Amino acid sequence: MIPPRKALFCLSPRYRLDDESLWLEGIDPSRHYWIAVNGDKNLVVAIPGLTVSSKSELKQIMYKFRSLQTGEQMTLVKIASACTIYCVSLNCYALETEVNGALVWHLFDRETLDSLLMTAHPNWQCAPSDIDLGRKILMRSFQQAMSY
Repeated sequence: MIPPRKALFCLSPRYRLDDESLWLEGIDPSRHYWIAVNGDKNLVVAIPGLTVSSKSELKQIMYKFRSLQTGEQMTLVKIASACTIYCVSLNCYALETEVNGALVWHLFDRETLDSLLMTAHPNWQCAPSDIDLGRKILMRSFQQAMSY
């Protein structure tokens, strides 16, 4: 008989709320999470976040996130983009996005990702300073070539 596998704890660095480096630039009104990749202020990306239409939808999604097991995934779909959350291991989750044309995984601990997802609450409001981040997203969309 094969012994059951134990869940290994992931030792990879990940974004945490109590990080010494300031990686979270802000969260814009459209719920994009603006992060400095590995704390590098010269490489700031906007990760599509969670938006919901109701509190009950938020509850369902949060329940699904909190019940993810190692190896499972869930996709957050926005109008123009999608973001996949992977449960890598105990207390380690990855958000898959594209940076400079390459797919990358941003690793987060559970508490941090849970907090980011909770900004989808219909009553949540971004900080006044983060409104400019939303303007950046809008300007980027104007600069993209139209494809037919």
